[in-house]
Amino acid sequence: MIPKGTKLIMIGDSITDCDRVRPFGEGKGDALGNGYVSHINALLESTYPELDVRTINMGISADTTRELRMRWQTDVIDLQPDWVSIMIGINDILRHYNRVHIKECHVSLEEYEQTLEALVVEAKASGVQEVFLMTPFFIESSSDDTLRGMTLQYGAAVKRISERQSTRFIDVQSAFDRHLKHHYSLELAADRVHPTQTGHMIIAREWLKAVGYEWL
Repeated sequence: MIPKGTKLIMIGDSITDCDRVRPFGEGKGDALGNGYVSHINALLESTYPELDVRTINMGISADTTRELRMRWQTDVIDLQPDWVSIMIGINDILRHYNRVHIKECHVSLEEYEQTLEALVVEAKASGVQEVFLMTPFFIESSSDDTLRGMTLQYGAAVKRISERQSTRFIDVQSAFDRHLKHHYSLELAADRVHPTQTGHMIIAREWLKAVGYEWL
C-alpha cells in the first residue's frame, strides 16, 4: 500500500483535470475535480484514514506531452511529491485528426515516447519514489477503428517506457476493453474520450489495484 504521509500528484489532460478548482481549491468546487482523481482520493481516505495521503490534481484540459513538458518543473518537481501518476496522450493522438492541416501541432509517436520518458527520468532524479504510467485510451470496441489503433500504439510506448524505467504500469485501455465486452462504448463516453462517472471509476479501480488496495 501507500506509505503514510505520501504526497501524490496526479497529472495529465482533461480526463485528469475534470473541472478541478485551481490553485489547490481556491474558490468554489473541488480541488480534485469530479473524475478518477477524486474517486481514488475518496477511497483511500475512507478505507485508510491512518495513512494521511495528500492527493493533488495537476491535470490541465487539452494538454499534450509538449504542454506537460513546459510545466513539469513548476507543476511536479517544485512541489516535491513522493509519488507521481501520469496519464497523457489522447490529445497527442487526436491532433493528427482534429487539426489535420496544422502539421506543427502533431505529436509523433517517437516524440511522444521521448518526451514522456524524459519526464519520468527527471521525476525520479528529483527524488520521486514511485512513478505510475497510465496508458491513454479510446473507448471503442471495434478493432478496425483508426483512432483506437493509434491509441494502442501510444499505449505500447507507455509500456516500453515503464519497463525501461521500472515504473508502475496501468493499462487503462485494457480495463475499458473488459467492460466493452458487456456494454456499448457510448454508455461510458459520448465522445469515446471523456468518461462518465462509471468510466472514471473503472480508471480509479485499475489504479488502486496497482497499489494493492483492499476493502477493510
